Amino acid sequence: MTETRRTETAASLADLGAHLELRRGDAVLGWEVAHGELTVRVALSSLVAFVEFLKADQTCRFSSLVDITAVDHPGRAKRFDVVYHLLSMYQNQRIRLRVEIREEDYVPSIIEVHPSANWFEREVFDMFGILFSGHPDLRRILTDYGFRGHPLRKDFPTTGYTEVRYDEVQKRVVYEPVKLVQEYRQFDFLSPWEGAKYVMPGDEKAKEGAK
Repeated sequence: MTETRRTETAASLADLGAHLELRRGDAVLGWEVAHGELTVRVALSSLVAFVEFLKADQTCRFSSLVDITAVDHPGRAKRFDVVYHLLSMYQNQRIRLRVEIREEDYVPSIIEVHPSANWFEREVFDMFGILFSGHPDLRRILTDYGFRGHPLRKDFPTTGYTEVRYDEVQKRVVYEPVKLVQEYRQFDFLSPWEGAKYVMPGDEKAKEGAK
């Protein structure tokens, strides 16, 4: 993209942000254009109505829901950002909506506006544990039945809680608590080839730094 085209795109998105703030000041908490993309912070209580507006308004016409995801901020009172990506093929524009929620908040489903939100919302529920009110079938979609926890939360252990294996005696798949022997939990971070009989370039620097 040329510099002129990049400037025109940023100006167009800024105009769109100003339009949204003017028309839907009840829903728009703030907006910014960064890296050639428009991000709008939306009030949770106005989410569905605002998505409907984006789809119907002639200046917007964001008729395609591209994705729904989330971001976990464990140290924040409003722990999660629920993020929506929408596309207007009519205006050749994209927009990102960001809604801040507490862990116990329910997010209203937008399935009535965008039916494709069904599986997206189920995925966010599965990975983050975020609940969507009004969803007709809110259950896990990627993890297995009985899975414990939500893998994309930052406090979820990298090893998980259980491991799956096929038991030859029972002739079935069994779930067992994760067991790691101690040597797999200790790392010196000096070299990935620690213990090798030959010296890798750079190992001498690690030894000097340890003195």
